[in-house]
Amino acid sequence: MRGARVAAGIVPGRGPTRSFDAILFDNDGVLVDTERLYFLANRESLAKVGVSLDQAAYVELFLRNNLGAWQLAEARGVAPETIARLRAERDRRYLELLEHEDILLPEVEPIVRALGRAYRLAIVTSSQPEPFARTHARTGLLPHFEFALTRVDYARSKPHPEPYLRAVERLGLSPDRCLVVEDSERGLAAAKRAGLTCWVIPGALTRGLAFTEADLVLDDLSAVAARLLPGP
Repeated sequence: MRGARVAAGIVPGRGPTRSFDAILFDNDGVLVDTERLYFLANRESLAKVGVSLDQAAYVELFLRNNLGAWQLAEARGVAPETIARLRAERDRRYLELLEHEDILLPEVEPIVRALGRAYRLAIVTSSQPEPFARTHARTGLLPHFEFALTRVDYARSKPHPEPYLRAVERLGLSPDRCLVVEDSERGLAAAKRAGLTCWVIPGALTRGLAFTEADLVLDDLSAVAARLLPGP
């Protein structure tokens, strides 16, 4: 069947495959097309000190291992104060891109609205509060969600399970009643370490990765909705 890769015994098909009470969404790459903008902002800043950051390196450093890339500048002997300046420039450039580029993924708003009628919804993101707020000031998606956890709401980021454990605790549900929708390996790892079912929607930067621990791998959010909402 196009649009699905099956794992962990889940059978694809139209309508619900199992019962959930809540859906926990990653943000960047799942709800909004912002991951590519963060990549561009990092690449531009690092290029100023002669460091080349391509997509493969970005995926490995940011989306698989949560390491960042400033150590590449350190390895070239770039001074700490210069790196601090470049980091601030990167952050400003990212905010600028968020203001002017297209960021809402196709059909996300009506799908989220429909899911919100049947499930409790929350966002669990590694984004800092300011870019997250600026992003959703443009999307108008937040009213559909019960809450959002950003990077300041937990001590240890994905792939550690803490972000999702905190979200489940806040919902007051058992882990088996919650579904996670992710797009990265470290997000998937965080969800599975928290004992949650996780469906993955690979994005432009993560398409082609294995996602072997995923319970289901789908093409897009509409495929998620097709398995969670009754058919016509």
